[in-house]
Amino acid sequence: MYIHELSHWPVFTWDPIKLAPLLATVHQHQGRLQGRMEALGFSLQNEATLLTLTQDVVKNSEIENETLDPNQVRSSIARKLGMDIAGLVPADRHVDGAVEIALDSIQHFNKPLTKKRLFNWHAALFPTGRRGMNPIIVGDWRHDQTGPMQVISGAIGHERVHFEAPAAPRIEKEMKVFLAWFNNKQPIDLAIKAGLAHLWFVTIHPFEDGNGRIARTITDLQLVRSDNNSQRFYSLSAQIRKERTSYYKHLESAQKNGLDVTDWLEWFLTCMEHALASASEILVKVLQKARFWEQYKTVSFNERQRLMLNKLFEEFTGKLTSSKWAKITKCSQDTASRDIQALIELGILVKEAAGGRSTSYVLNEEKENKA
Repeated sequence: MYIHELSHWPVFTWDPIKLAPLLATVHQHQGRLQGRMEALGFSLQNEATLLTLTQDVVKNSEIENETLDPNQVRSSIARKLGMDIAGLVPADRHVDGAVEIALDSIQHFNKPLTKKRLFNWHAALFPTGRRGMNPIIVGDWRHDQTGPMQVISGAIGHERVHFEAPAAPRIEKEMKVFLAWFNNKQPIDLAIKAGLAHLWFVTIHPFEDGNGRIARTITDLQLVRSDNNSQRFYSLSAQIRKERTSYYKHLESAQKNGLDVTDWLEWFLTCMEHALASASEILVKVLQKARFWEQYKTVSFNERQRLMLNKLFEEFTGKLTSSKWAKITKCSQDTASRDIQALIELGILVKEAAGGRSTSYVLNEEKENKA
């Protein structure tokens, strides 16, 4: 039986003694990270938030095998936050929609989570009313007209049903109970509540598509309440992407093994701990970038060089070549080569040791460490 078929559903239980050490570690990480970020100052906090949110939106979709262009995501976030940064590019409707959902969840974390708000999120997630070429019900609960909502894997004829959600006629009542619980205060830790909310929403599976992405957005909303800070310095979705196989395994197990969800919460809190620890990588990038621009504040870089140097300090995909430089900055190959050569002469870029058809370049680590 699935947990939503049990007589006491949705009365979850867990072992607080078993979770106490892990919960204490998570809160210790939260406090330490908050302190380190507050010491950065407003401008660097914004840099860290932009990096984190870009990563969060991209990875939240990637978990479901949906690919978003990181440059479009970053540009969309920067525009909506009123940040003046170089190299902004136009964003597709579905990118803007994913960004709007993420920002609404964190900027308005104290507002109630309502049916209307969830429908707005869902409509933003699917602005064309389709996933790929297939039309889906948008801005409403699923109808199950083609059969029960099941999570299935495997080839045709060899399918494996991992989970079957509650039937469509139950959704309205189930979601009323969930939203009332989510919006009211309970005497439980807010990180625990985030883990429970995630499992509960995924189990109801109220939409025809997008349930995982909206579940993680709801989780982020609850974690912002836990942090009591709308600036994001760590990404749970990025960590879940790294642990995607384990994530789905634990969700499936939790939906089949009764209402004691200690094991699920243990996994969820451990994932949170890893996400908080990974946030130090973002801090390092932000500080490296700040030190670099301080060191070279008297050097006159052109806009193409500024754009590409900022990208190298952030999320640059693949190797930097002159052809990639030319494509991103929309200049000729000769201009790209001159831009790169000037940075090599300044000691900022160096050629990578590895050979190949195309020469590639990286930031000079020796210079970075001295910056």
